[in-house]
Amino acid sequence: MSTTTAEPAVGAAAPGSGPASGSGGEGRRLYEVADWYDAEALLTDDERRVLGRLRKFLDDEARPLLGEYWDRGEFPEQLRQPLIDLDLMEPAELTAGGGGEAGKNRPARGIYQGFRIFELARTDASLATFYTAQAGLFRTAIRVGASPEQQREWMPRVVDFSLKGVFSLTEPEHGSDIAGGLATTARRDGHGWVIDGAKRWIGGAATADVLAVFARDVADGQVKAFLVPRTAPGVTVEKIHRKTALRMMQNAHITLSGVRVTEADRLHNVNSFKDVAAMLRAMRSDVAWIATGIQAGAFEAALKYVREREQFGRKLGSFQLVQEKLARMLGNVTASLSLVVRLTEQQEHGICRDQDSALAKMQTCLAMRETVALAREVVGGNGITLDTDVARFHADAEAVYSYEGTHEINALIVGRALTGTSAFAR
Repeated sequence: MSTTTAEPAVGAAAPGSGPASGSGGEGRRLYEVADWYDAEALLTDDERRVLGRLRKFLDDEARPLLGEYWDRGEFPEQLRQPLIDLDLMEPAELTAGGGGEAGKNRPARGIYQGFRIFELARTDASLATFYTAQAGLFRTAIRVGASPEQQREWMPRVVDFSLKGVFSLTEPEHGSDIAGGLATTARRDGHGWVIDGAKRWIGGAATADVLAVFARDVADGQVKAFLVPRTAPGVTVEKIHRKTALRMMQNAHITLSGVRVTEADRLHNVNSFKDVAAMLRAMRSDVAWIATGIQAGAFEAALKYVREREQFGRKLGSFQLVQEKLARMLGNVTASLSLVVRLTEQQEHGICRDQDSALAKMQTCLAMRETVALAREVVGGNGITLDTDVARFHADAEAVYSYEGTHEINALIVGRALTGTSAFAR
């Protein structure tokens, strides 16, 4: 007995095309190309409108600048304030009713926050990293690490960017082993603290108001956290040069020499590395969304190219081998988007486990590496220039693959959960 599968009728709507179905019904979907299974349908009309405003800004204002500034290794400062002014973290139309941390009612839904990251990353990884440095890393440090009193004081200023901060954990000699190897020290001195040490790869530090610095208390050996003013005596911030990924994002090496802070500037709910791990659990989910957005951007750029480029008298997109690669890229994007959407739904319901965010970060980054490589491959020689966008995604993916936990570290977190046995080096 044989079976046959009918091809779509000529003129029939293909998956991933046409008006939104179940996602607001207001015309074409935002993510109709890369969102094959219509995860966008989980968004409300208001959420789609906010994301549409972000899309317009990115297309009109950001895209024309990306190649030039990536090549120069500089952040396009003219985008900073307009991006902040979009009010994306807790948009007023999404937070009406209730009473949340932003001082303006309930917090925006996790699925919106995920797609906000996705939208930024499908445009540029540095823009996504810049925004999530505040909306993800620094905000998480305050949300998890600050006392209720500190949150009431600081969180509204975090949301409106009037208090700009960065998450300063990684050190020159300690990244993957930071849990046991953290070398920056904090010493109690009267009513305050004295901090000595160094941090590295801290994105956005040069323009931050405060640095959320993690240091080991010399008295009890436990990790504490402090909001250190960037301009405090003893703080030196140096730009890291000669990068081949995330070139627009300004990463810094920070030296802290006898830096004095008050007890009021200590995050009172951070008293061990377990409290830091709770932050990393949330932040890895954000990076999984970034990795998924990078895939979408690379895939869309490659698809646009092969639809227009001709070789041997035919469009590149008409060749079998090219179509096979496009299908693999789409499969990776679809699987990754399905993974991060489900992870976000679980976290919204209070299911927040280290192994879940670690698995998402690990798997989306594996798929990302293959997707950007396939995109560069189908674009051919032009895939190593900045003109097609593919080269930028291809290079930036390498940084995202490593930050917020390498593949190996995340794999060991998952393996520990599976077997009940830790394989981390001691």
